[in-house]
Amino acid sequence: MIRFLAWGRSIVMSVVNGIARTVFAWVLLLLVLLIFSLAWGDGQPGNMVLALDLRDPIADSAASPGTVFTPRRVTVMEVVLGLETAGRDKRVKGLVMKLGNGALSTAEGEEIAGAIQRFRAKDKFVIAQTTAFFGAGLGDYVAASAANEIWMQPKSPFTPSGTGGGGLFLRGVFDKIEAEPQIVKRAEYKSAADIYMEKQMSAPDREQLTRLMQSVYDTAVARMAAGRKLTKAQVMAALEASPQFSEDALKARLIDRIGYDDEAAAAANARAGAGAKLVKFMTYARDAAKPLGNANIAIVEAAGEIRDGTAKNSLLSASAGIASDDLSEAIRQAARDKTIKAIVLRVDSPGGSVTASDQILHAVKAAQKAGKPVVVSMGGVVASGGYYISVTANRIVAQPGTITGSIGVLTGKISFNKTLGLVGANSEQVSVGKNTLMGSPLSPYTPEQLAILNHQADVIYDDFTAKVAAGRKLPLAKVRELARGRVWSGADAQANGLVDRLGGFWTAAGEAAALAKVPPGEMAFKVYPRRTGLLGSLSRLMGGLDASFGLLGRIESLLNLPALQVLLGGISDLPAGDAGGGISLKAVGLPKP
Repeated sequence: MIRFLAWGRSIVMSVVNGIARTVFAWVLLLLVLLIFSLAWGDGQPGNMVLALDLRDPIADSAASPGTVFTPRRVTVMEVVLGLETAGRDKRVKGLVMKLGNGALSTAEGEEIAGAIQRFRAKDKFVIAQTTAFFGAGLGDYVAASAANEIWMQPKSPFTPSGTGGGGLFLRGVFDKIEAEPQIVKRAEYKSAADIYMEKQMSAPDREQLTRLMQSVYDTAVARMAAGRKLTKAQVMAALEASPQFSEDALKARLIDRIGYDDEAAAAANARAGAGAKLVKFMTYARDAAKPLGNANIAIVEAAGEIRDGTAKNSLLSASAGIASDDLSEAIRQAARDKTIKAIVLRVDSPGGSVTASDQILHAVKAAQKAGKPVVVSMGGVVASGGYYISVTANRIVAQPGTITGSIGVLTGKISFNKTLGLVGANSEQVSVGKNTLMGSPLSPYTPEQLAILNHQADVIYDDFTAKVAAGRKLPLAKVRELARGRVWSGADAQANGLVDRLGGFWTAAGEAAALAKVPPGEMAFKVYPRRTGLLGSLSRLMGGLDASFGLLGRIESLLNLPALQVLLGGISDLPAGDAGGGISLKAVGLPKP
């Protein structure tokens, strides 16, 4: 027994020593990096051209704070804030932007185009380069049209042509397998569940999608025409000719040069002058949102599906989406900070849990009650629950191509009890309590349960529309006409009073500064939610050091080595689903015009 205890003690001590050595190694590494950072400044060259890659799908913002091992990928907000910092940096002469894989929605393209225009206004240049413009959507080309020059490879396809989309309908399949979908919606335009309930597109859904796509197309064409110094008729004629080749696009003045990526990079370096070096955008801009002085405007980032609770972050992964506890606390942090004069709530969400959305809206109202104006800056999609958390804002700003609205409710389930019989299976259930198994997929709703579900939907819908009427200062009758689950473009939402102004983040920031009486030239930002985990702790400990030390960025570069990327790249988040009978404010399956 004594030998066993001694053996156990040796094992424990070995583990403790191993942990101690690991901690010591980390501390030593941090000290070395700190010394190098102090000696080298931010390590960036004195003459540089930034290289931005937008060929992969891009998130609007990092709603989850992330952890030490979370791979960093550029977001729309990082592009916006990073280009603003680069515009003030005399070392940065220009930008080479790769795109063309059809990754950007029109609203994302509009936001990035606006950031590029601000960057160019500070005597910088932008070259957009693509192997090809794949995909019929307009987002990538909207962003490219803001550049000084657009380069394409020879004989490569140019396919942007317009806006479009559709849906899959499974009701016929469910009928064949005797599955019974029972979905309650408010109201006729709330089409997220039509995939289960319908065999074809409903007339209201076709109406709203046709109008949405026409509005997005019109505003995108206007922006492209302005960027390319063409008439709208010329742009539309050129789009009608797609798919075409780069040589055809050159003749139509949709692009400026035929050439490869290395040639575009060489042209950018030549334009920047002797000794210019190409620097990855994220290497330069990872700390772009840090204020140079005391922050006076908070940026609270809310991206993804809205769910109850807190993010399940660990050293190896971070939850995607908007966790109601975390976002509410981020808003409260900004409201408590005496240096913060106003809050810009950046929202990009199709909605989600009604209870989570209401919790977040409560935090927004509390911040306003504490004297902090709140301005919502809408990303690509701000619908249903995403619009719900925005309704009381002092101002709402959206891009013309933002998909917004969908003021409605969705709830229900699909029961598969008869389906089991088709394959010789059987299910039986036992419960205590009349409606204990109401959400079970093994039995349909009874008429009484369906009546309960409809009552719940009515209560939530009435509350939603009442909150919109109060927040937007609109007659309830008008809100009920605009609601009905219908999605609107940002342009149409503004025309109907659901949005105050058209524009991007900087328009919203200007509104926030005006409400808080902060001079535009004195705006300084702090981003919420604050980062957590090891890097977040280090950031707080080193808060007195200038961002130019670049220490956190260097550590993060180490953590983004290819080997770690391969290890972490397979970690993915499954989409969250509601339990049967759960009421949600969702607008899923929307087109990406």
